[in-house]
Amino acid sequence: MNFDIKPIFNNNLEAILQNKINTKTKPIGALGTLETIALQIGMIQNTDQPSLKNPTIVVFAGDHGIAEKGEVNPYPQEVTAQMVYNFLNQGAAINVFCKQNNIDLKIVDAGVNHDFGVTPGLIDAKIDFGTKNYQDKPAMNAEQCSLAIQKGADIVIDTHATGCNSIGFGEMGIGNTSSASLLMSYFTEIPVTECVGSGTGLDTSAIKIKQQILSKVYQEYTPSSPLEALAAFGGFEIAMIVGAILKSAELKMTIMIDGFIVTAAFLAAYDIHPEVLDYCIFTHTSGEQGHKKMLEFLQKEPILNLDMRLGEGTGAAVAYPIIKSAVAFLNNMASFESAGVSGNE
Repeated sequence: MNFDIKPIFNNNLEAILQNKINTKTKPIGALGTLETIALQIGMIQNTDQPSLKNPTIVVFAGDHGIAEKGEVNPYPQEVTAQMVYNFLNQGAAINVFCKQNNIDLKIVDAGVNHDFGVTPGLIDAKIDFGTKNYQDKPAMNAEQCSLAIQKGADIVIDTHATGCNSIGFGEMGIGNTSSASLLMSYFTEIPVTECVGSGTGLDTSAIKIKQQILSKVYQEYTPSSPLEALAAFGGFEIAMIVGAILKSAELKMTIMIDGFIVTAAFLAAYDIHPEVLDYCIFTHTSGEQGHKKMLEFLQKEPILNLDMRLGEGTGAAVAYPIIKSAVAFLNNMASFESAGVSGNE
């Protein structure tokens, strides 16, 4: 847990960046959120000429013990492994959007209940063959939780070494919306029933059952720290994303936060190191009903609202061209002075 994350606070640079933005050939504020993003990335990189290098999305996959019973998930657990193969075979939505936007994609086995053996293209970071069922016992022990966080951090170190300075995270794991709902309730203090949504497609009656099951689970545990909450309710993929977010912030990378599951991981990272918020861009509002409440809790406005709830990092991949546009206008758009255009007096 030794992450050294510095707040992005530099009054002089902020003033320089804001002046550069304001003196472009446009009315002040006319590019809206693009201006906010440009300022943030400049502050993260400590320069008035930021750049996005080797953008990468890392998808972490893991299984959840509660999914074995099928009470909270309409899809069987084996879909997790099947989707990992789909990622590796370039067949998923995240593959399409990463290819479209020239984003590197890494797939990680964080703890899938399947033996992949030596599979080309798959990063083996498996902690175990899925977590335990938290209806009976904590999802993982403290050692497994800490190891998952460290492995997530290590994967970011390797990614950063390729020259990457902008990174997003995705996930795959049948049952992980249940885990995210429990973590959301712990970190926001919003009742579990208000955190639970349809996941991969539950109908109204099934959502009520899911709410009842998870409310009962929540009452069985009294975590006293973010690590204890992760161990009780988390998935290996979620814990790895926590470590990945924290290490990315330490390395001063621009972090693209995806939807409901990744934001649940972010809540844990934020509770550990609040400074991590400075480095994160929230790319979209998920169609999963708890995600909007998470963003309201964090007082953050996302870039997009397309009713997406797929996960996989797809929101981050779709939003990346907008982030790229923010950097492009900051670096390439003429100023009133350079263009010989009369500005506001």
